[in-house]
Amino acid sequence: MQEISTKPYLLRALYEWCTDNGFTPHIAVRVDAATRVPRQFVRNDEIVLNISFEATSQLQMGNEWIEFSARFSGKSHKIEVQVANVLAIYARENGQGMAFPVEPASHSGADLASAPIGSRPVERDRQIEEPASSTSLDESESNADDDALKSAARSHLKVVK
Repeated sequence: MQEISTKPYLLRALYEWCTDNGFTPHIAVRVDAATRVPRQFVRNDEIVLNISFEATSQLQMGNEWIEFSARFSGKSHKIEVQVANVLAIYARENGQGMAFPVEPASHSGADLASAPIGSRPVERDRQIEEPASSTSLDESESNADDDALKSAARSHLKVVK
């Protein structure tokens, strides 16, 4: 029997920690062919998603997939993200959270991601940039808060193997 990764359990735990403390949980996601997000909001094959209760509908965080509905520019979209593609989860307000090493892509068109794990560099200082288009029903957040978040996220995220 194949052992289940700890990653989905850590994601659910940090999501719960964020919500229990009144923080807004966000996930940074590597976008590939299997990822279902509005492509116009993807930058450098990544997207940051607000997964708070207020910003999502029917959120399901399983061991393989994270699925929910969210609004982008007022239009509802079904979002489907493989847990393996989640790069980080953090609280928007203070940047506390956890970053994960890049895992091999699930499709055969991957270049570096398909290399054997020992030959792949691990990104340790990932910069999480929250685009103005992250999922949120309240898009009136100030740029100053976003800049503070980016700075805080860089200093608190930790890579877990």
